[in-house]
Amino acid sequence: MGLEKIIRNLLCPDLHHNNIYEVDLEYLKSIGIEGLICDLDNTLLAWNNKIIRPEIEEWIFKVKEAGISVCILSNSLQYRVSKVSNCLDLPAISKAFKPRKRAFKLAMNILEVNPEKIAVIGDQLFTDIYGGNRLDLLTILVEPIAKKELISTKLIRIIERKVKKYLKENQFI
Repeated sequence: MGLEKIIRNLLCPDLHHNNIYEVDLEYLKSIGIEGLICDLDNTLLAWNNKIIRPEIEEWIFKVKEAGISVCILSNSLQYRVSKVSNCLDLPAISKAFKPRKRAFKLAMNILEVNPEKIAVIGDQLFTDIYGGNRLDLLTILVEPIAKKELISTKLIRIIERKVKKYLKENQFI
């Protein structure tokens, strides 16, 4: 498989938005989405931030009101993920080692929704989007909330920017 095909098939999100608030819940419902696997850091909260903003609580309420279940899937440590998931009353998986399939499958089992009715929302191509695409889930890329990140993530973002540029230039996103 050539590099271009790999990028298109595994790293290209189905949808791309600036943030989670732009995700059209009515559209997701209309295409049969009943479950969301949602990243935590720089998707729901800024990395290493412990404060859950009211807008996030409101968005989660709207998602639940739309009849869509949510499971947080994060590579972060359990104490951080548990604190957020408890506050938002959501199931969560920490130390997921995304993009491993195992973590995504575990989240799918928690949601108890058929795979074709699950979407993945996250801010990273090489963890969230790649992981979701490997399982043929609908993938939604959002831009990171903040610039502050782990040094390893910052290094991966260098490559990610080049891939995003390619995807935009070729009108994949």
